[in-house]
Amino acid sequence: MRPFRYLACASVEEACAALRAHAGRARVLAGGTDLLLELRRGDGPAPEVMVDISRLEELRGIVAGNGTLRLGPLARHAELAASEPVRRRAGLLAAAAGAVGSPQVRNRGTVGGNVMNAATCADTVPPLVALGARLTLRSAGGSRELDIADFFERPYVTRARPDELLVAIEFPALPPCARSAFVKLGRRNALSIARLSVAAVVDRDASGRITDARIVPGAALPVWKRAREAEAMLVGQAPSEALFAAAGRRTAELMIGETGRRWSSEYKEPVLAVLVRRALEACC
Repeated sequence: MRPFRYLACASVEEACAALRAHAGRARVLAGGTDLLLELRRGDGPAPEVMVDISRLEELRGIVAGNGTLRLGPLARHAELAASEPVRRRAGLLAAAAGAVGSPQVRNRGTVGGNVMNAATCADTVPPLVALGARLTLRSAGGSRELDIADFFERPYVTRARPDELLVAIEFPALPPCARSAFVKLGRRNALSIARLSVAAVVDRDASGRITDARIVPGAALPVWKRAREAEAMLVGQAPSEALFAAAGRRTAELMIGETGRRWSSEYKEPVLAVLVRRALEACC
């Protein structure tokens, strides 16, 4: 690991000032579960300054109110998985947070780090896209908000400026009658990095017909997006295995259309279709 200057910030303002003073030459340390491994491997340019925000209480917490959930970016995966408001009104996010890494990683890694790292295998990002989350970024010059679906340019690259800090993640709570699911496929059952994942939300009316459907595949596309055509197939329909299987195939077609056919497509195409079907079945 190459040497760097270490700054332990006492406030968000101090962190933003440090990022402005060292723009393009600083990295932010929150949980560090990805960043420290990257530094030890020597991947990419080494930072000159490490801005440590891990002690900032103002960036912690999970707040429910007025039909929304607001997450501090330092909320740890274990906290999300155990949070009653998250489990009750955004169950797919709790399930995804509980699937991250190991107990040690979940007790150290943060939801903000998962978002800002922008790895295609990130577990919490597909649920946040499905939930319509908005991100608040702050710099020494002020704040701005972005839809999470517009935040990512390509793997490991976001639209955050070098002097900006993620300070909040907010999204509408799911309606009480809506159901959600997160399914993940990895090479093993523990400490698993997603080969593919699916976040899904289904809401139904009193007759049982689907009124709202959201499907977001993970580790399948260059950046996360909802499978709009597959979702449209579901709205107004009664749930069935055949319907969900067709939506799965349509989602797999989206993946192939975005990425082209690659050596892994023969495996991933049918598997993604099955994961979508299973996620939708879990919702119903």
